Amino acid sequence: MVRLNKIYTRTGDDGTTGLVDGSRTAKHDPRMQAIGDVDEANSAIGVAVTAIGAGDHATMLRRIQNDLFDLGADLATPGEDFTPGEMTLRIVPAQVARLEAEIDAMNAGLEPLRSFILPGGNPGAAALHLARAITRRAERTAVAAAQSVSFNPQALAYLNRLSDHLFVMCRALNAAGEGDILWVPGASR
Repeated sequence: MVRLNKIYTRTGDDGTTGLVDGSRTAKHDPRMQAIGDVDEANSAIGVAVTAIGAGDHATMLRRIQNDLFDLGADLATPGEDFTPGEMTLRIVPAQVARLEAEIDAMNAGLEPLRSFILPGGNPGAAALHLARAITRRAERTAVAAAQSVSFNPQALAYLNRLSDHLFVMCRALNAAGEGDILWVPGASR
């Protein structure tokens, strides 16, 4: 589907970039800001995977990284028709449902929260907390952009569910929540 023989094209030197339909938009356009934040979230997840190492969590995260490339393509496809096609990538309800099922499975082994959690714990969880925060920003940017352009509602739902997924995975990585760093309100007064 993708073949890149040449990395630079010079077509963006004027401050524009191409969308999936061949149209061009400003690189600072809200659509492009959302796509950039999704890319940053994906990169942060990649860093977290290196800290986590091999295993079920890394497998889930690699699948999510692939989904985020699909999501970026979805956001880069103008129009009102959000039906996926052979050459049109769209986030579909099954991808959101998969995140929900994984959240439920990971959360089943965790004690209920007794406090808010400070980002941190072991290195993998700490890296994933950063990815979670970046994902929340990507969601905010996408929701803001959706005020002026049409975005697939499933793409927005995916981003919302993803930050929850990453939060629960952080807890699972922190020794099933035992390594969570709990917020102590007013502790530094």
